[in-house]
Parts: sequence; C-alpha cells; structure tokens
Amino acid sequence: MSALSRRSFLASAVAVSSALTLGGLDSAPAHAAAPAHHPGRAWLRDARVGLFLHWGMRTVPEYTDVEAWEARVTGDGWSADYWIDEAVKLHASYLVLASFHSRLGYARTWPSRIPGSPRTRRDFLGELIDAARAKGLKVILYMTDDPQWHDETGHEYLDSAAYSAYKGQSVDLATRDGFGMFSYDNFVEVMADYPDLDGFWIDNDNAYWERSGLYERIRRERPHMTLSNNNEDTPIMDMVSHEQKSGMLPDYDYAAATWTPLPRLAEGCFTVAGRWWYNGTDNAVDQALTLRRIISNCGASTRSLVAEGAQHGGRFPARTEAFNNAARTWLDGVWGSLRGTEGGGYLYGGLQPGWIPDGGFVTVTVAKDDPSTQYLHITTRPSGGAVKVRDNAHTVRRVEDFRTGHRLAFEQRDGYLTVSGVTRWDAYDTVLKIRTAPRGTGLIPSAEITASATSTASGFPAANLVDGDFTTYWDAGDTIPVSVTLDVGKVWPLAYLALHQREWSPTQNRETFGRKEDSARIKDYRVFVSDDGVTWGQEPVAAGVLESAKGVRFIDLGVRCRFVRLDVDSTWAAETVPAYYHKLRIDHIGMATHFPGRAGRV
Repeated sequence: MSALSRRSFLASAVAVSSALTLGGLDSAPAHAAAPAHHPGRAWLRDARVGLFLHWGMRTVPEYTDVEAWEARVTGDGWSADYWIDEAVKLHASYLVLASFHSRLGYARTWPSRIPGSPRTRRDFLGELIDAARAKGLKVILYMTDDPQWHDETGHEYLDSAAYSAYKGQSVDLATRDGFGMFSYDNFVEVMADYPDLDGFWIDNDNAYWERSGLYERIRRERPHMTLSNNNEDTPIMDMVSHEQKSGMLPDYDYAAATWTPLPRLAEGCFTVAGRWWYNGTDNAVDQALTLRRIISNCGASTRSLVAEGAQHGGRFPARTEAFNNAARTWLDGVWGSLRGTEGGGYLYGGLQPGWIPDGGFVTVTVAKDDPSTQYLHITTRPSGGAVKVRDNAHTVRRVEDFRTGHRLAFEQRDGYLTVSGVTRWDAYDTVLKIRTAPRGTGLIPSAEITASATSTASGFPAANLVDGDFTTYWDAGDTIPVSVTLDVGKVWPLAYLALHQREWSPTQNRETFGRKEDSARIKDYRVFVSDDGVTWGQEPVAAGVLESAKGVRFIDLGVRCRFVRLDVDSTWAAETVPAYYHKLRIDHIGMATHFPGRAGRV
C-alpha cells in the first residue's frame, strides 16, 4: 500500500558523561542508558511545548463499533491539518497521539494487519505524520501497557480469539503478558510501516516488552525514534514524563513535584480542561495556570505536554479552541525569552528561581547561544515595587523590560539583584531581560577546593561535590546527621556557600499514583569554620532551616577561614517515606570570597 512509503551550550556549561546514572528513584530495570545528549534528539531538547491528543472510540458519545466510529469521524470532517494548526498556536514542536489507550477503546487509528483490538481502515496516523512534516513538527505515538480496562463499560474491546488465531497459540489479551505480546507486535508493525514516525510515548513498562528486548529493538531498527516513559525512569528512554502534578505552591510550579535531575530530558504532561479526553462538556480552561505552567517548566528545562481532548471530528471544544487562540498571541509576546534557552539556577547558571521577598515568585531562563543573556520571569508579582532576586555570582550590566526594551534601574548588594521602576506588569509573566558579565564573580575555582565527608555511599565520594561536574554527585549513604568539610587551601574571606542538591525528589511530602514521595533535601543545618581543620569553635557561624526548593540554595557566611564544615542535622523527608528518608545527595557546592556589587542607571 502506498501509505507504507510515507513517512553547545551544555557542553560548554558542564562536562557531561554519556553513561550517567539516570534512575529517578534508582529502581529502574537494567537497560543500557540512553546518552544524555543523543545527536538525534536535539529537536526534543530544544522543544518547549507538545500537544497531547487523547482521542478514540470512547470519546463522548462512546462507540463500540470501529466502522461506525470511523464513519462518524470522517463525516464530522476530521482533518490532520486542524490539529497541526492548533499545535502551532501553542508553539508546540511535537504532537503525541493517544488513541491506542486503555480507556479509549484500544483503537489503532491506522490500518493494522494485526487483529486483537479495533483498527481503522483510514490511515489517520499516516495523515497526521504527513501534515506535521509539512509544517516542521514531529509526531510521537502513545502506546499503553495496560489491559485492565478492556471491558470497563461492559463491552469487550480486546479480541483474544482473533489474536490467538493470528499467533497460532492461545493468548489472553486481558493478562499483562498477553497484552504485552500483542502490543509488542504493534510496535514492530508501526516501526515498519511508518519510518517517518518520530517515536513512542510509553505509558509505563510491560514485563513482556522488557524480557523481549523491545526497546533495544527499537534502537536498532529505528535509531531516530525517541522513547519517552511516563511516571518512571527507565534508563534506555530519552525522556521521563511527569503526569498531572498538583498541590504545589504556587500551583503552577510544576517542577516542584518532579524528580528528574538534569541533564536528563523531562516533560510535564497535564490537562488544560480537567479531562484527558473529550467527555461531552465544554470545560473551562484555567488560562493563567496553563500559561504559567509552561513558563515554570521552561525555567526548569522541562517540556510541557499540554493535553487537549478533541471531539470525534477532531475539533476541540469552543473554550479549548479559544484558549489556543489567546495562547498564540500571548506566547508570541514572550517566545523570544523561552526559545533556545535552558532553565536558570541549575547547572546552566542563571539567577536563583523561586520565592522572592514581598511574596513574589520567579523563574529564570538562560540563552543557550549567549549565557550572558538571561530572562527573569516574574510569574507572581511581589507586593512591593521592587524585584529582589539572588544573583548567583552574576555581575549584572543591564536590565530592561523584555517586551518594551525600556531600561530599568537596578542595584547589586550582598548577593542580591534589586530591580526598581517596573511599571508594566503582565497578568501572567512580566519578563525582564538581564545582561551580565561572564559568570564567576567571587567564586573560588573548584580545583582549589577539596572535600571530605563523615559518611559516603560507595561510588559517590565527597570529591564529586567540587569536581566542577554537576552530573556527578555525593551521596551521604543514608546517614543523617552527616558533615561535609571543605578546604580552600588557605585562609580566605568566604561570603557564602552555594548548594546544588540533586533534583531527584519533589520539594514536599506528597503521594502520586499510589507512590509516597518527599523531599530529600537539607532541612536543619549548622556551619562551623576553622583555620587549621582541628579547632572549630563552639558556636556555628551560620545555622537555620534550609528551604526545600528546586535550584541553587545559599548559606551566607561573611567570615575569614580556610576550612568550612557543613553539619546536616536533618533532611525534609519523613521517616514514613523510606525511599527518601535520610537520602541526601548533592551535585555541587560552590564557595565565594565576595558578592558582585554595582548599581545601574536607566
């Protein structure tokens, strides 16, 4: 059939290993790890938004006969171009089609030759791939591992007898292994028939796939195809997706609930109208929440997979379509501060993200082609007139309103950048463009610091804290309290410590998909100093509770010494969450002799 013929910034910022330890919970099965920077995945690393399309036979009104459903879809005017145009409004780089879904009737919207679940005669998947390629977008196919909803409504959507006859053996598709065999065959068929497909979005692993080497086969036969996994970190996958997080403060700070350390690719997938697929109602869209989530995710180098449920004919409900129209105009206005950037406050440098004085909240993006340019996104406005944010060793040269180019007055003092004179506040994101000198003001080179610890896990030594590589880390070996001692070689003035804790846990106690999670970050701490490494004094020079938050955190010192000892007396995770309790990991500790300091005039 004719359809079958279709179809350097980081390297300079951090030394990246291509054989990283990538487990989000360190519990992934033993697969070969995907390279952190696969050359064929540059498009995915650059992507900021994707469009998640849940659409199938159980879209309301539900169908049980695939031929009747296909006739309805075609009769209602389904066109792949409509979905592509809506994706472009969202500035999406890719679309994920979810029709072979456990609760949408397991419909394969392509003319599969494999019996076992509904399949269309019309090649909707092929049409979508062609339409996307014409506009420079990518298409990823959703694949489920889950047979449990095969007869949820009383209608049986899986045909074990037909598939058994096809395989020449008895196969029960309602079992995990039986469905794993069936879906494995579908992966293979799709790879063969759609070589222009850009990858698979996999809704959790199936043991049959793993035993049968499915992912390795995809790598061999279609090395250009990307693999994404939902809610777990399987090392062979290119990206980890984090589904429908909520309960954060602020509510749009999606990264606070994720657990994927950079430079691992991560994605947040969430609905805009409360449901993954169209449920027969024109649900309202929380425009502020959705747009701020996109901004917040960009500030954590996380893609946003925005889920919109289409009606049978492909069109989105009126309120969703209206949101897309509004998003197009609004995103146009800020896109220059998001495109070609990485999140600031992590391993890419940049100002500190998070809560700021007077109740404001900010996220930061850093230009990949020019790290001296970064963007401060004020997504919650402070109550006062000034914006005060930690400068993270950046000497600021110029501040301006991103949208207007109007220059703003600023001051740097005691580790903070304070910007005044902001008069145009956007409803969702006031963006300031920040120009800086090359980063490093006051920072002591890592090569001049040595580190030791009272406890360390095998293979994760304290030396990793000061090796200049954010992809390696120190592990305290499940021991709290614990002490880290830093030696700068001679007596120096020391202004502060900059802590980059490993971003492998959320920032708060939570339960998601039946899994208890908590923050593994430092809570109670004390800092002692010494000139000889023997005499430390009886009182700490700094002590307190460290905020449980993503991105770099600071402990100010203001002392002269050679040795600094950080005593971690407790971490945030509760004892009732053993996967995170007393499991402290730190990527890097920076030390600085002084703060940047200057004032800028308009």
